Amino acid sequence: MKIQVLGSGCPTCKKLFEITKQAVKELGLKIEVEYITDIQKIVEMGVMQSPVLAIDGKPAITGFLPDIEKIKETIKKFI
Repeated sequence: MKIQVLGSGCPTCKKLFEITKQAVKELGLKIEVEYITDIQKIVEMGVMQSPVLAIDGKPAITGFLPDIEKIKETIKKFI
């Protein structure tokens, strides 16, 4: 499983990255969360809003900052 947070580097994007790392830790997964600020990568995914939480190269959450429970719930769908 590959988990990425894509964003412009704004505070909301950075917060999603931090919350996602915490969610992965709380789920007991040994997965590194990657943070990507390359806008071209976001466009390549076909997403026009950031931040983006992508799992296995597919956008799972876009355009808002969910709480940690929503992130954990989303990650579990891909396990």
